Amino acid sequence: MNKTKLAGLKEKAFRVREHIIRMSTDGGCFIGASLSCADIMVYLYKEFLNVNPDNLNDNTRDYLFLSKGHDVPALYGTFVEMGIIPPERLKNHLKTNDFIYWHPNVNIPGIEFHSGSLGHLISVAMGVAIDCKIREQKNRVVVVLGDGELNEGSIWEAALVAGSKKIDNLVAVIDRNKFQANIETEELIKLESIADKFKAFRWAVRTVDGHDFASMERAFARIPIEAGKPSLIIADTVRGKGLPSIEARADRWFVNFTHEEVEMLLEELKGTAKATLTSETLTVR
Repeated sequence: MNKTKLAGLKEKAFRVREHIIRMSTDGGCFIGASLSCADIMVYLYKEFLNVNPDNLNDNTRDYLFLSKGHDVPALYGTFVEMGIIPPERLKNHLKTNDFIYWHPNVNIPGIEFHSGSLGHLISVAMGVAIDCKIREQKNRVVVVLGDGELNEGSIWEAALVAGSKKIDNLVAVIDRNKFQANIETEELIKLESIADKFKAFRWAVRTVDGHDFASMERAFARIPIEAGKPSLIIADTVRGKGLPSIEARADRWFVNFTHEEVEMLLEELKGTAKATLTSETLTVR
């Protein structure tokens, strides 16, 4: 990945994290998991999906379904950076005059399906992928899952069908931040080996660093991973990524910060960016 592209993606991801942090007050949001998947969302919409403000109703577009709907602040922030919704609309978060709240709502441009109750959207995505195949279209259909969400039996029912029916235009991305609500996944119900389980269900699998754009670019360079198989990308991430004060903390999956705390976190985000990125990869305002 060239430096110019990398700089652009990191800049977008930084802005998305700013949006997420600002939504963590006046009612709060699921900040930990939203920050963990911010880079994934930015990469998918900027580099992989054929989705833009002008083709949201075009049936040849690609589709993204956010099954882990509580991470929607990352999606809202990405939509702002893509020009799909105006930035000032995020100020309506949790207000009664808009549909921007804790889970995706189809009244917001770019949202393909309501979600919130976990475990269901992989089946919806599979249905859309099948329809695209019937129509002989080339759409790619992506569903973003949480790792804790894998405890839902409906995930495995859909995975079994998708593998059996060779739905190779379906891509599942797991945000593997290793937490489910306020407990570690392996302490609650052991998930590993996720890769081996999906392979047994006839999926092709790759594991990536979900905060490394070059790693994601290599993983998504060839989709489907194998012809005749749905693809699974396991993205290793850190809950609360970008804010060391809340990273990997079980008690920071949902927060309702004061306005003063939000300003402090924005400064922390800027300081983290300055410490980890060179001036060639990110300009912090």
